Amino acid sequence: LANYNKGKSSWESMLILGYGLMKQGETGMRKTDDRIDLSSKYGRQAAEHWYYTGMLRFYTQFTNGFAYPNDSIAISKFMAPGYINLSIGMDYKPSENFNVYFGPLSGKVTYVLDDTLSHYGAFGVEPDKNVRYEFGGIIKSMYTHEIMKNVTFLTRLDLFSNYLKNPEKIDVNWEVLLNMKINKYLSASLN
Repeated sequence: LANYNKGKSSWESMLILGYGLMKQGETGMRKTDDRIDLSSKYGRQAAEHWYYTGMLRFYTQFTNGFAYPNDSIAISKFMAPGYINLSIGMDYKPSENFNVYFGPLSGKVTYVLDDTLSHYGAFGVEPDKNVRYEFGGIIKSMYTHEIMKNVTFLTRLDLFSNYLKNPEKIDVNWEVLLNMKINKYLSASLN
């Protein structure tokens, strides 16, 4: 997380990289986490707690994903899917722990840069196409709270509606995270 605030300007950027594997019992190794998520928002204060804001977000994964227990056919790969969101709107920041971004003018590009997956029309891309363009609105919120010393709760919710096709079908990405710092070397997370 990197924040810059000076005068009426506010710039917030966040990079989340996650990769986890698990082996349990007789099953082979399985992914538990796999993501590359970069977002950046620049805002100019319009009123108390309100900012005119532009936002850019990119996310994908590092390695192939599978529909376990079948681990012979990949159902996702790096940049299959890959997403880019670009929007303009208003950011409401009443405190350092909570903000909501309303982006009524948003573009979303979905990439499926794997010919096998694009052939089947994976991730909403037309069969045998590699890119899908959408225009719609986005709402993005984040809340953090220190429950007790060294225990932090974080939740992020992203909603996107495509104005041009089935606007009632909303893309939902919701993350809930509980971080517990044990000491300066160890921490535990529930996600």
